[in-house]
Amino acid sequence: MSVKVVYFAWLRERIGKPEETIDPPAGVTTIADLAAHLAGLGEEYAYAFENPSIVRAAIDRVHAKPDAPIAGAREIAFFPPMTGG
Repeated sequence: MSVKVVYFAWLRERIGKPEETIDPPAGVTTIADLAAHLAGLGEEYAYAFENPSIVRAAIDRVHAKPDAPIAGAREIAFFPPMTGG
């Protein structure tokens, strides 16, 4: 399963790219699994996902919790917490 992964704000800065297409391994089935997998891809990913509890995600432009399944997703976005006002 190939999925487009998009990074926003300081995640993009730390990783050094705005997006990429990846093929997650079979055991990667949730947002949390994907974040952990990405954190293992290199120093820049480890830095971006060093505190996964503050990183937010969206599946196909709909906010998703860490335990959300990623099967069938076309796009997964990761971004920092946002504030409104």
